[in-house]
Amino acid sequence: MLWDMDGTLVDTEPYWIASEYALAEKYGSTWNDEHALNLVGNDLLVSARYIREHMGLDLAPEEIVEELLVLMEAAVRAEVPWRPGARELLAELAEAGVPCALVTMSYRRMVDPVLEALGEQGFDAVVTGDAVSHGKPHPEPYLKAAAELGVSPEDCVAIEDSDTGARSAAAAGCTVLCVPNHVPIPPAPGRVFAASLADVDLGRLAAMHAGCA
Repeated sequence: MLWDMDGTLVDTEPYWIASEYALAEKYGSTWNDEHALNLVGNDLLVSARYIREHMGLDLAPEEIVEELLVLMEAAVRAEVPWRPGARELLAELAEAGVPCALVTMSYRRMVDPVLEALGEQGFDAVVTGDAVSHGKPHPEPYLKAAAELGVSPEDCVAIEDSDTGARSAAAAGCTVLCVPNHVPIPPAPGRVFAASLADVDLGRLAAMHAGCA
């Protein structure tokens, strides 16, 4: 199993949006929810270039990422906002011996507080946005995660909450379980849908993968 993080395992998208608004306020710029939702699932440097253009900031993309990460790390360390059913499904997979990887465009410094909160109920591999050359929707993150687990992407189900992430996973060859959260995900080959991870168990995952094989 390959898990996206933001919006899938944890509902951090509101934290990202609040951080973007705070950045705009700091530099006397403007922002809106439409811009914020356009960034869901993106590589952070891609998002930073978008922010630079639309906020009109005289900052390098790397500087924008750094400012956002400072705010995000503080927010996540204060409270990890778990998505319904996520920890329960992760625990069921662990009990069944199913290897799991986290595949996120967030950087490691923001991922660590989530992993710490999970404790021993963690992941067998972790791929972060600062550990790949090409972020989602490129397939590299999911290909890397499958390789680190020692499995074929075609044998994996990836869980995603955005079209950007779903495209990445599908391009790698995974079956994609789409659980929309803040942005819609259109139907496409290799995608199956659930309203919530609270509705998903190991049996349903197996059936989903078999149905897309």
